[in-house]
Amino acid sequence: MRIIAGTLRGRRFSAPAGVGTRPMLDRVREALFSTVGARVAGARVLDLCAGTGSLGMEALSRGARRAHMVERDARVVELLESNLDALGLAGAATVSRADALSPASWRPSATEAAWADLVFFDPPYPWLRGPRRPRVIAAVEALCRAELAPGGVVVLHAPSDELGADELAGAGSCRERTYGRSSLWYIEGPEGGP
Repeated sequence: MRIIAGTLRGRRFSAPAGVGTRPMLDRVREALFSTVGARVAGARVLDLCAGTGSLGMEALSRGARRAHMVERDARVVELLESNLDALGLAGAATVSRADALSPASWRPSATEAAWADLVFFDPPYPWLRGPRRPRVIAAVEALCRAELAPGGVVVLHAPSDELGADELAGAGSCRERTYGRSSLWYIEGPEGGP
């Protein structure tokens, strides 16, 4: 895996062996960052189901101010922290080993109010096809209501044709962009969107 653009362009980082972690394809990641564009510079980023940390690290490389990454798998958290150290990003990022669907994991510290300018939410695909689906939708709604700074946006990665705009209507204004078998849903917080 590699950083696509920014100050760390071309730098490589590790991904865990096996199929338990599904990193976002480079072309989809590039499309995501092209869409959010200038919002990344100076942004505070929340990366849920962070896995390798590819989205949070890409954002930091492109000028985000800081990133908070949430991942539940202890083995993957260890690799993520190693990636941050190797790329010199540890000082700009916090990592929590926690359930990404739990609002308690969403803030880098308990004293911070809604602070995220960009939220990247890349849940495992089975979560969207099984009993966790209502919790994923509820989490998106809660993120938009309570965690976004004014003008913020949640980007939800899902298989194409898996979700409908009607399911996300409770979260706010949303639109979908499809790239092959992947969809990116942009759900706008208050005061604008991508």
